[in-house]
Amino acid sequence: MMEKVTYLIEDIATVSAGGDRPDIVSEVKTEKTMVPIYSNGMDNDGLYGYTDKARVEGDSVTISARGVNVGMVCYREEPFLPIVRLLSLVPNRNIVDAKYLYYVLKNISFSGTGSAQPQITAPMIRKQEIVIHKNPITQKRIAKILSLFDRKIQVNETVNDNLLQQSLCIYSEMIGSRSKDGCIGDYCSIKSGFAFKSKWWQDSGVPVIKIGSINQDCLNLSDCSYVSEDKISLANDFIVGGGDLLIAMTGATIGKFTMVPKVSETILVNQRVGKFFLGDNPISRLPFIYCTLKQPEIVSEVINRGQGSAQPNISASDIMSIPCVIPSTEVIDEFNKSTSQMFELIINNQYENAVLGNTRDSILPKLMSGELDVSELNL
Repeated sequence: MMEKVTYLIEDIATVSAGGDRPDIVSEVKTEKTMVPIYSNGMDNDGLYGYTDKARVEGDSVTISARGVNVGMVCYREEPFLPIVRLLSLVPNRNIVDAKYLYYVLKNISFSGTGSAQPQITAPMIRKQEIVIHKNPITQKRIAKILSLFDRKIQVNETVNDNLLQQSLCIYSEMIGSRSKDGCIGDYCSIKSGFAFKSKWWQDSGVPVIKIGSINQDCLNLSDCSYVSEDKISLANDFIVGGGDLLIAMTGATIGKFTMVPKVSETILVNQRVGKFFLGDNPISRLPFIYCTLKQPEIVSEVINRGQGSAQPNISASDIMSIPCVIPSTEVIDEFNKSTSQMFELIINNQYENAVLGNTRDSILPKLMSGELDVSELNL
């Protein structure tokens, strides 16, 4: 029998709120700026930059307190400095293992309060009641099981990052130095997704990718909405599969784009998410347009064209008219052929990560509830 006990978080961890941006900030880690700065941002687990002095010790947990990812829980292995609506929890390690606490908190839905901009406060977290396993060995066993999934996911992400950097280097050598003699629309067309009616949304069914599903280089398929199967025929042009490319066309994530991993189910695209039409075998044409969109001047142009109103917004025609390098068909084909296997491996790794993440998330509550008994495991 695995005994469990109930605590308020304030009884097992010190909770503090992030402060202002420090005076010393570097975009990259240097000898003088070794300490990561974390905010409540969405990309790279909120990594903002680097500074010279830490404020919170490592082996701790953070919770995003405001914004579109309010309630996002992260484990922080090394000392860091938290800023901008990021809550830090330093555990009393005589009572609770930090990695175990991280998984306990991931199993809780922190929705926040407020209508315009939901937020979580430090007092709210301090008074949050949680149930944990009393035995520290049991805590470590559970954390280790779940960490195996996260470790493999991290390995795949590292491989993908390296593959993307290799493809960008090849792009720079073969294409990057040429003059901009065309536009994105010369290579492919783009359309905003299907305008699903709000009354069609339901709790399960055919997944629909919305703006909130798109992070840079990452498609969060667990954040989809759903419609019934009879809506597939209405949105037939906006069925996506492995190797398709999507871009956010409005809001705070405007201009962020991502590949669709290999999937085994039908997935649709909602309005204000742009789909690049790359043909029946999108992977074969994906590398060129992906690397083009990664060029800093293209990124800036997409963002600039979306400004001018309270809600950033860009149309498909705006994106298609952005100037870019369009070399000969032979050069493009050579580049795509030399890098398409890299991109195929990337989307395969993304698919594997989705499976690993779903498996981890499905056993997490069973481990926490005791439905899966780890008392006899020797890890």
